[in-house]
Amino acid sequence: MTLSFADFASSLTYDDLPPEVLKVLRRSFTDTMGVAAIGSTTEMSQAAYQGACAMFGATHTGRARVMMRGTELSPAGAAMANAFTVDSVDAHDGTSPCKGHAGSAIFPALMAVADAEASLGRPVDGETFAMLLALAYEVSYRAGLAQHATCADYHTSGAWTAVGVAVAVARMLGLDREQIRHAAGIAEYHGPRSQMMRCIDFPTMLRDGVGWGAPTGVTAAYLAQAGFTGAPALTCEGEDEAPFWADLGDAWRLVEDTHYKPYPCCRWSHPSVDAVADLMREHDLHHNQVASVEIKTFHNATRLAGHAPASLDEFAYGIAFPVATMIVRGQIGVTELTDDTLQDPDIKRISSATTLVDDPHYTKISVGKRWAEASMTLTDGRTINAAPRTPRGDTDLPLTDQDISEKFHLFADPVLGEKRATEIEKLSGRFDSLTADELQKLHSLCLTST
Repeated sequence: MTLSFADFASSLTYDDLPPEVLKVLRRSFTDTMGVAAIGSTTEMSQAAYQGACAMFGATHTGRARVMMRGTELSPAGAAMANAFTVDSVDAHDGTSPCKGHAGSAIFPALMAVADAEASLGRPVDGETFAMLLALAYEVSYRAGLAQHATCADYHTSGAWTAVGVAVAVARMLGLDREQIRHAAGIAEYHGPRSQMMRCIDFPTMLRDGVGWGAPTGVTAAYLAQAGFTGAPALTCEGEDEAPFWADLGDAWRLVEDTHYKPYPCCRWSHPSVDAVADLMREHDLHHNQVASVEIKTFHNATRLAGHAPASLDEFAYGIAFPVATMIVRGQIGVTELTDDTLQDPDIKRISSATTLVDDPHYTKISVGKRWAEASMTLTDGRTINAAPRTPRGDTDLPLTDQDISEKFHLFADPVLGEKRATEIEKLSGRFDSLTADELQKLHSLCLTST
């Protein structure tokens, strides 16, 4: 039976979660922690950490540890530092229909608040944490779809994940139905409606807005707990937005829409990276044999130029340079996320010889999908072509469990060591079955210093 937003948010239980929902949550837990591990090494993460330490000391709401660092801050402060850490490496899970990401806000925020609650003697167990994650994802995705349909600008994920985070944190804090409504409204009103295409055109550490979306959601829940009002959240309860909530309780958007990224760069570049990887392998090529590359894709993707990135932020929001990196290195992993990569002469040569073509057909059909085709001209004069494609990792071309595991270890092992990474993978793969003490052990593995 379809539920109203408020009833769903206030009454969801672990027993309501279908097996396919739990499978997505387990995969996202593992996947996100791998991204957090490598993210903790970035300049962006360090800068955000220093800013959070300056602004958000521990309070009476509990002590929340910062991912991979262990420093104790307020729940909002840890959520901010954690979200910027995950968002600093563009490899976290996403949702193509919303053109954004939820896990990069949800895990940082909910782990921070759960850690704070544990410090006050109120730990949550695995089943409860799974319910909260599912609630945060489902509300975030639906609020995101509603916002994209009813707002003129393309806002970052922080705008709508703030709402999902607020609802889930409010449930964790034991708020009632009306307080949860107010938490959602506060978060929606104060959420960072930042312009995504600005960061595409001018890549910096602003990224996808979740660095402010996560703490906004956390703060909204604590405000609602204190009696602050803000209902309704129009993305959840507005008349124009109602179609996006019509099947709530019957269908799960988080199952239908969650994708996983094999590469740490913007999703819009992935079909092109996949295509050149296939061409290199199928034709048994060395990068010295590649003279030039042509990428046909949708309009917004062509704004991801990035032929000569000056920073890893520009690398993340590019097509040409990630494509060239895949051609030269055969992977885009930890060793590629360094300043040395930006100066690699072989990568720079192929990147500068890569042409992006704004194709009207791909623009037309890239609604909820990301289309591209690639061709290479070789030094012997031949041109080889890859068929038009969408990226691996979408629900129609899913990554396998082995793919997720290999990606996790590619990112986490060099930072955490294989033993610690393996323990995180083992526990996150069954986190919903853990006792409160066991879940706190898993959180500690993710929240203590590397």
